[in-house]
Amino acid sequence: MHGFTPPQPSRFTRRNFLIGTGVTAAGLALYSGEFARHELDIVQRPISITNLPTSFHGYRIVQLSDIHLDEYTEPFFLERIVHKVNALAPDLVLLTGDFITHGSLTFIAGKHALHRCAEILTTLTAPLRYAILGNHDVAFSGSMVIHSLTTHGTPVLINQYLPIERNGDRLWLCGVDDPVTSHPDLDLALPAKPGGPVLLMAHEPDFADHVVAHPRGSLVDLMLAGHSHGGQIRLPFLGPLILPPMAEKYPEGYYRFNQMQLYVNRGIGTVGLPFRLNCPPEITVITLNPA
Repeated sequence: MHGFTPPQPSRFTRRNFLIGTGVTAAGLALYSGEFARHELDIVQRPISITNLPTSFHGYRIVQLSDIHLDEYTEPFFLERIVHKVNALAPDLVLLTGDFITHGSLTFIAGKHALHRCAEILTTLTAPLRYAILGNHDVAFSGSMVIHSLTTHGTPVLINQYLPIERNGDRLWLCGVDDPVTSHPDLDLALPAKPGGPVLLMAHEPDFADHVVAHPRGSLVDLMLAGHSHGGQIRLPFLGPLILPPMAEKYPEGYYRFNQMQLYVNRGIGTVGLPFRLNCPPEITVITLNPA
């Protein structure tokens, strides 16, 4: 007769739980900090525009945003991004702000990071590229960021507009000063009688509400923004954990407001912590099509 074997006590202890939890947390931090933060997502986004001139049918625009070089975005990563953008062969590259990070780490090396960022962007091979400032750029030194970018061949639009011309056709590219830290002026940034499509760059996406409410807002066909980083960390069923001011209503992707369309790029870099989860860095490829 076999003897009765009493049930063995569970080996699951508080110590084992804490060790397992610690290993899981460390693994998640490693994944989100080293792998997910470098997993580029190339988003193809067709945009239909009602009054698009024939010469701009199929016109391709790459949007990059929130590079935040050097605090957490390594120069090699930006170089890799530029290489991928060049392989896409866009007609125009638009950079929607925050080239560096304003904060304790960049207080020491900010000038070097800014110069290096502007230098790497000179290797973009698209025929045209333009930029606007973000809140970190202005907080660091708007004039210094403008000087560094422009002297490296990247014009910066501050409450300005200019024509993009192709085979006798024209669309208008506009850019406002940073809405959070400066004084955006849509009266200066938008043409009164454009006679063609209007594209507007504004760093903060929630500024779209101000554009729509402006007397010339109905003239804007497409607004491009960044700033949100998509939340950086997005949990299932919860969405983005933290969104900055003026990026809470429109955190990422495509939105429509009657005539105006809005696209919000998740950005390249990170702020606060060098983590991304379910929210990869983004290169947006916008293809203009007639409505």
